[in-house]
Amino acid sequence: MKLLTSAVLAVLIGCSSVAANEFQNELTALATGKIAEIAGSSEVVSAVKAQNEQTAGYDQAKIDELDKQWRAEADAADQPMIDKVLDNDLSAYLADAQGGSDGLFTEIFVMDAKGLNVGQSDVTSDYWQGDEAKWKETFLKGKGAVHVGDLEQDESTQQLQSQVSVSVTDPATGETIGAVTFGVNVDKL
Repeated sequence: MKLLTSAVLAVLIGCSSVAANEFQNELTALATGKIAEIAGSSEVVSAVKAQNEQTAGYDQAKIDELDKQWRAEADAADQPMIDKVLDNDLSAYLADAQGGSDGLFTEIFVMDAKGLNVGQSDVTSDYWQGDEAKWKETFLKGKGAVHVGDLEQDESTQQLQSQVSVSVTDPATGETIGAVTFGVNVDKL
């Protein structure tokens, strides 16, 4: 029985990794096309640069404090920190980009040099993304970096989607200043 269970588990693991990469080429092409265009927009670049100036001195304790506050607000009626981000110009730009994607983009959020949210089309579950692959595999890798996440079934929408992240670069200096993540509905590719 143990041998059969191990064999079944090996097949399932093998299938899930194939499924995880099934749309890799299409998602990478999207990352270097439409996603890169939005990530390089003046709206994204200027907002990231402005926030980087504000958060440059933040240490890990400050980042953890802000992330804890965000998580608490996510389940609360009063959400001043979340509202401040959702009501900014960048979030409006990202919501418009998502709305104009004909359902291709399920979420878009931009992170600064610390991995903190700068703007977003919808509320994220946390404020600090700096401990996750979406930021580490893009911001830390530099200009032109792309990270394609695994395929996941969204419980609320029942859509099969993947997160695609790219670095944000200041066109004036070539410096990597942040990252952006897009939720992509792969049925719309």
